[in-house]
Amino acid sequence: MNEEIRAGKQQFNRAFLVGVQIHPTPRTVVEDHLRELEALIDTLGVEVAAVEIVRLSRPSPQLLIGSGKAEEITTRMEALECDLLVFDDDLTPPQQSQWESKAKCAVIDRRKVIIDIFAQRAQTREARLQVELALLEYMMPRLKSAWTHLERQRGGRGFVGGAGEAQIEIDRRLVRDRIAILKREIGDVRRHRLNQRKQRQRRPVPTAAIVGYTNAGKSSLLNAMTKAGVLQEVKLFATLDPTTRRVTLPNNQPLLLTDTVGFIRKLPTTLIDAFKSTLEEATLADVLIHVIDISHPQAQEQYETTRAILKELGAEDKPCVVLLNKCDRLDSQATSRAIPTWIVEPAERILLTSTLNGEGLDTLAHLLGSLLNQTLAEIHLRVPASRFDIVSVVHREGEVLDERYDGSDVLIHALFPRQMLPQVTEWQESPTDAMAT
Repeated sequence: MNEEIRAGKQQFNRAFLVGVQIHPTPRTVVEDHLRELEALIDTLGVEVAAVEIVRLSRPSPQLLIGSGKAEEITTRMEALECDLLVFDDDLTPPQQSQWESKAKCAVIDRRKVIIDIFAQRAQTREARLQVELALLEYMMPRLKSAWTHLERQRGGRGFVGGAGEAQIEIDRRLVRDRIAILKREIGDVRRHRLNQRKQRQRRPVPTAAIVGYTNAGKSSLLNAMTKAGVLQEVKLFATLDPTTRRVTLPNNQPLLLTDTVGFIRKLPTTLIDAFKSTLEEATLADVLIHVIDISHPQAQEQYETTRAILKELGAEDKPCVVLLNKCDRLDSQATSRAIPTWIVEPAERILLTSTLNGEGLDTLAHLLGSLLNQTLAEIHLRVPASRFDIVSVVHREGEVLDERYDGSDVLIHALFPRQMLPQVTEWQESPTDAMAT
């Protein structure tokens, strides 16, 4: 396998970006997608030299766009000394190969850009494994074009592979073997995560997953609520690995708060699959906190993109609090701070917030406590020494906030799953009696 395939990355200086407008898509939509692609390219550290929008009635199977427009783009790229051509739409392997032959430079699409950003920013072993898997699955159908510069021979009946054909087969075998190894290793990591979750479930502190579009302010929210010190940058996908921190809500209820990877339009399916275990934080959480950058012109589309991915993950029906974040950037007039009609969640679960000045965060903490009270109950127990099996159940299934002795009795103050309350009802006492003891 050659070095580019093995490393999955190259260094580039100047990029030429192409967006395709196919009727009836409005030009403004394509322009917004290209601005987002510019931000992605900037995250990779590559300068954007030019941006082009090509109008089409239908895509071309050879180059995605017409041959005349393709010639114009390659001429402009040469004049601008661009060494990278990036399409906002997916390219098929044959289209990518033909473009590389025509442009005499590297040609990639948005999907590859996102994978490369993930590769740059993944920190944990799990994330690195998942990124490598996504990269190899992207490269697998493109191996043939990587070796078109090598010798091919024709002879006898049909084609007889030369050095290039032999190398393609070697690469394919190596990639298939590596994919198999990665899937086994990711399986091991997932089993380890499952064991961690089982340990967590033995002491069922409720969990909330922070979800939302990339750069909406999820890491800033985690830092504001927990002082976690998570990296926060004004860049897309500033953080990839999930970070979980514990916070105590105003009702003294503990909560595990997890910052998840940001979503984005046209998120590669391979990355959704590869990061399944990371995104499972959203599917397993008791509550979702959906962060929206309400100051963004395409806030509605970003909201709908996130909801679509949550639906794909099977998490769209979770109890959800919607944060209209970065409200400090809005006009102070009441009309600009009104709740948008396109949000489907109940109005009482929608908050205007700012992680910059703290607006709405106290209300969020109280709202989370109210929602989580629906799953856990605060109890006071007086358990006789002869029933230490009950004490063990409370420790195993609940969160013990305080435990002390009164003679031969054990006094317990705990959070306990509501569905299991019948098991301990016999030993419950009122908070007043517990405080008087």
